[in-house]
Amino acid sequence: MPSKLIVRTAAALAVVAATLSFAACGTSDAGDANASGSGDHSLSGKPTDGYDVSGVKKDAAIAALLPESVTRDGKFVVGMDTSYAPAEFISTDGKTPIGYEVDMAKALGNIFGLKTEPTTAVFDSIIPSVGSKYDVGISSFIPSPERVKSVDFVTYQTVGTAFVVKKGNPDKVDPDSLCGKKIAVQTGSTQEEDVNKSSDQCKTAGKDPVDVLSFKQQTDVTTSVMTGKAQAFYTGTDANSYAIKQSDGELEQLEPVRDTVEVGAAIKKGDAKTREAMQKALQKLMDDGTFQKIMDYWGVGSTADKQAKTITE
Repeated sequence: MPSKLIVRTAAALAVVAATLSFAACGTSDAGDANASGSGDHSLSGKPTDGYDVSGVKKDAAIAALLPESVTRDGKFVVGMDTSYAPAEFISTDGKTPIGYEVDMAKALGNIFGLKTEPTTAVFDSIIPSVGSKYDVGISSFIPSPERVKSVDFVTYQTVGTAFVVKKGNPDKVDPDSLCGKKIAVQTGSTQEEDVNKSSDQCKTAGKDPVDVLSFKQQTDVTTSVMTGKAQAFYTGTDANSYAIKQSDGELEQLEPVRDTVEVGAAIKKGDAKTREAMQKALQKLMDDGTFQKIMDYWGVGSTADKQAKTITE
């Protein structure tokens, strides 16, 4: 490989790693003089980044819907995998969660009259802990039929899913023919399920199975393609867009975008009170424009829903 390309690839990888690979947890009341500015702020990564939600006030009627199990400690504890930028990721200080779902969670906490506590967790450990360790889980969850067996959801976003490869697709990855390819996914994601199904189909057809590389953190999924360990990764288009921006032109998304899917907050199965409070609070943020402004701030405004929908089965 020419030395210039080696240097460029190394530099691009360093940008991704420096911005995305922090794994510590923490909280922040983000918001400085420029916090409410418009445009895509996802590349800064500063601990002060975030849409200023201090103007969102408690709604007594909605807050009264919450059960005592949520309100008794005065905190709104939210489980998040903070490796999934720009939804939730760790800022450049190595400890502060930022991102559009972090801002949304803070706005919800304000409506409930509670202090939001974003809590870093491994993605596939969040749903089993909703209702015990966490009041809710907010981590770009797709309400798949399997997940709905375990938790209820309130939706707020619609995204596409797509494959990302190195620029120019040097390994000729075809999303419709993945047999024998090395594909990176996040552990516990619906994309992991989809790629495993594709692998099974390959084996049934007598072809080489897909080499599914499963990682706990989305940052490692992205890095695996940058380093050549995987030939493509598969995830939501919001995360894809961020990774491509960070790669300094080293990555590209394969078209067309695959399935369009809903994204929702996970709530303890059968907890009708919290579910209703979440639905009404999210709808309030949508109706007054706050949610759209949060999404616009992080450069994902086109994915914001206008209606918060409950999914229980």
